[in-house]
Amino acid sequence: MDITSHLTRTVSPAVLEDDRSPAKKNLLEQFYAIFAARLADNATYDRFANESITRDDQEFYDRVWTDSSQRDQIARELAGKHNVDATASRGLIAMAAPLAFHEIKSLAGTTPVPQFLHDNLDSYQHHIPTWASAVLPVSSLAAEPATEEVPIAQTATTEPLPREDEPKDSFLKALLPIIGLIILGALAWALLRGCQENPEPVATPAMAQQVAGVNNVELASLRIATDENSELYACRMSVGDETLQTNMMNALTAAFGDEANKCRADVDDKFAIDMPATAQLTTILPILKNVPNASMLIEGDTITVNTSDVLALDQLIADLKAAAPAMKVQAERPLDLKNEIESSLFAANNAMKNLGDNPDPSDVARALSIQVINFTVDDATLPEVNKELLDRAAKIISEAPDIKLMIVGHTDGQASDEYNNKLSLERAESVKQYLVSKGVDANKLTVKGMGESEPIADNSTEQGRFHNRRIEFVVDDQPTGANDGMIIGSDALDPDLNPLDSDNDDVLPDGDDATQGAAVDPAN
Repeated sequence: MDITSHLTRTVSPAVLEDDRSPAKKNLLEQFYAIFAARLADNATYDRFANESITRDDQEFYDRVWTDSSQRDQIARELAGKHNVDATASRGLIAMAAPLAFHEIKSLAGTTPVPQFLHDNLDSYQHHIPTWASAVLPVSSLAAEPATEEVPIAQTATTEPLPREDEPKDSFLKALLPIIGLIILGALAWALLRGCQENPEPVATPAMAQQVAGVNNVELASLRIATDENSELYACRMSVGDETLQTNMMNALTAAFGDEANKCRADVDDKFAIDMPATAQLTTILPILKNVPNASMLIEGDTITVNTSDVLALDQLIADLKAAAPAMKVQAERPLDLKNEIESSLFAANNAMKNLGDNPDPSDVARALSIQVINFTVDDATLPEVNKELLDRAAKIISEAPDIKLMIVGHTDGQASDEYNNKLSLERAESVKQYLVSKGVDANKLTVKGMGESEPIADNSTEQGRFHNRRIEFVVDDQPTGANDGMIIGSDALDPDLNPLDSDNDDVLPDGDDATQGAAVDPAN
């Protein structure tokens, strides 16, 4: 897990907004490394571990570094290094700190944040400049040697070496040569850096720029779940090309047979074209298949699993760790509804900001689908918290002539099919009517209620049911009015719900299936 690259990709766009300054981006990336090292200190983290920190809490930075002289030094040093005004540097840091904290906490999952940061120290320690040792606890940098070469000055400690029961003078005499070597090493490294004509900024390794900056590529992912009979219950993948899609489908077919055909794919160059676990899927998937009512999300180098059976969950984690030792395997954290909603809106807003002029309809649909619209139980009233994002979406949809979207409602499996179909349609209609009230042409929007028929997670856990209760936006490339407002029935037309992929994955056969020469079985 490259923490600095991840934060650059997720947090920096929210801080910088339309400002594309490479200098400010590099400043923030270096700050993330210093910030992560500070949070790795247990004493620092414990001061606010139980606080409810909002994403706009710009005083949070002051609570992380309580010494004002250290805060000033960080802002001043970063400003000088990256040729940014010192006042602007202080403002960027204050904005970034609470956002980066939330993102790091999310990445850590159930692992304590300091432990997570210590475990991943090698991924950000080499971004930490020499001067930062004065504003960081020594414990935050204490770890096994990094896999990349790190200057001596970055690993030097200002704490006295552990001493035995020796006389004080003897100990100091033994320590002096070591201190001398450390100082000489630091001076030599600083001289070498100063002699380079065009040294690459510390915070911008080439790989991080490719992944997080220019291409803004998202991690490829696979989300699947099993039912009570250990059959494939739900399956979604997001991949960068058809090669990765094919490799995943081959592994799914080997594990689940024809059930793999129900897997839906979002194939788009906005996603990575590789995933670390791909080569091990033939080993990983059969392990999940043996566990009823289980779910798994593979994203990047992390596997997150869940099941309602605690003992089965522990065994599942142990088996996956043994099968994929290079992957991080973790249990899905308990549902934190407030954080899930805030995080989703934060991510959706970032995606909307990055759409640019004349956005692709699929990008608009994907950005809108990120948000969690958490309707009250048995109700279809649109929550207030989503209206600001939908206001922005309404402007984009109204101004772009080619955007036509279908709003699809989904529920969990806790009621009858008839009730869930009706409720999901009402919720989708509620979203549509709000957008129309904000100026969107009603002919640009269609709605559909899928009830519980298209799960993306298990229905046996609180987290799984939460994922299944959702509103999705998809590109509607069918003639307007074909089945607008209709709950799916045996004679209903049914446009392709995922036109981004290469599959015609209609829930029911319709006219475009005839060109394929085959019908698609109804979803469960």
